[in-house]
Amino acid sequence: MAAFNPKFLCVLKSANLSVILLLLPCHGGAAVQRSVAPIVLDAQSSELDLKNNNVFFRKVRIAQGNMSVTADQGQASREALGFDNSVWIFRGNVKINMDQGQLSADDAQVSFIKKLLAKAVANGKPAQFQQRIEKTGKTALGHADSIDYDASKGIVRLTKDAWLSDGQNEVRGESLKYNVVAQTIVADAAEQNSQRVHIIITPPPSKP
Repeated sequence: MAAFNPKFLCVLKSANLSVILLLLPCHGGAAVQRSVAPIVLDAQSSELDLKNNNVFFRKVRIAQGNMSVTADQGQASREALGFDNSVWIFRGNVKINMDQGQLSADDAQVSFIKKLLAKAVANGKPAQFQQRIEKTGKTALGHADSIDYDASKGIVRLTKDAWLSDGQNEVRGESLKYNVVAQTIVADAAEQNSQRVHIIITPPPSKP
């Protein structure tokens, strides 16, 4: 570990974490700030299931400020249309855009609390995540069978065959957490199911 270049990798150890990687120069991260904006729902068609009190939307798009969710199909209870403590199920070509990046998946469960997107659990073969890194101009990419996005904390958790890259360095593991504000990757030993974390460090190109 000591041989790694500290300009692009910082390693910290504790009793709880096996390794913490900063794929950018070390810096602090502010909490994710969000404000309440109007929620707009557009769909190609809708269908009301009175027996089960569910609403189905086809070719649906839900947008709020810079956040949007699009999918071939969206489903929720009628009460969920108020977006207060509601859960939506999206299926087919799901894309979730937010200030911090984008999630792509086969299906997703999205929770709204007090008219704000609070959490998204995306599944796919694989589900994918990406975020443009302003400091370097590169794109952070990740994929896994399941991706859990906690909007209030700005944390993306990738589970099962997880892979993350900052455009230059790569990390693989059974479970990885990515902080979209601080742009850090955490691999917790307790979440690896006896699997080893695999790290590939690519040195920057030499100057002519």
